[in-house]
Amino acid sequence: MDKRRLGRSDLMVSPLCLGGNVFGWTVDETTSFKLLDTYAEEGLNFIDTADVYSTWVPGNTGGESETIIGNWMKARGNRAKLIIATKVGSEMAPGKKGLSRAYIRSAVEASLQRLQTDYIDLYQSHRDDLETPQQETLEAYQELIREGKVRAVGASNFTAARLREALRVSAELGLPRYESLQPEYNLYKRAEYENELEPLCRKEEIGVIPYYGLASGFLTGKYRSEADFGKSPRGGRMSAYLNERGMHILAALDDVAARKNASLAQVALAWLMARPGLTAPIASATSLEQMKDLVASTQLRLDAADIEQLDQASAWK
Repeated sequence: MDKRRLGRSDLMVSPLCLGGNVFGWTVDETTSFKLLDTYAEEGLNFIDTADVYSTWVPGNTGGESETIIGNWMKARGNRAKLIIATKVGSEMAPGKKGLSRAYIRSAVEASLQRLQTDYIDLYQSHRDDLETPQQETLEAYQELIREGKVRAVGASNFTAARLREALRVSAELGLPRYESLQPEYNLYKRAEYENELEPLCRKEEIGVIPYYGLASGFLTGKYRSEADFGKSPRGGRMSAYLNERGMHILAALDDVAARKNASLAQVALAWLMARPGLTAPIASATSLEQMKDLVASTQLRLDAADIEQLDQASAWK
């Protein structure tokens, strides 16, 4: 499996990142282990999670995904072969959120304990914190890097203006810079990333690892009418995509998938992997069938005509 450099860091990652948001939510630990085994056996090494996964589930307190991944790595003894990305900043409980030095220092220890490791490859600011100076946040990350607890840092859900400001602070003060950005980006949702973030990331050589690569499942073709909403817990979100543009995108995916003898999910992810400047889309799976589909996307090569058809169908300007 070919690897790609993440930003200017020394992290070499597979072209597809496995989303760990479903572990401890829609997937129990036993199934999670099977999914992770299949992913790793195919030579893929990049796994993304967050401390806040999955506080929204009744009875959960957060950290469930990290705990499952940590249990799996301990059982398999494969920590050194993996690039583990997690996040800090989202609200875990009242008063437990943000990017202050004190909170980061506390949160990283909890994540390390749950992951059963002594270092995190990519530690990401999950959400911007306007109440904490970016210098304070980056200085906290500098300490963690010096201590060997973190290898590189990234940002998630940052605007172009705030990411640009963070890069300025890093350059002027000699602090670690954000080597990656995690934005929402897929064939349906293109404008926000392409308009301002993409030019900045390409200019500054920041790795891009977009989430919702399959638009919560819409780009798999599973949801084509309101009657399909009951097919999964995410079905209720599909009404936002079931419009003229969404149907044009599905039609183009149908055409390309037929030509390539591939699934719609494979084509949608291959389109992301082929985009210049994009390192690895994040996608999750809840079954072995879905996981095999994700893995197959890394072997699919779209030609210029395929990409042009998908670009036109999903055009936003």
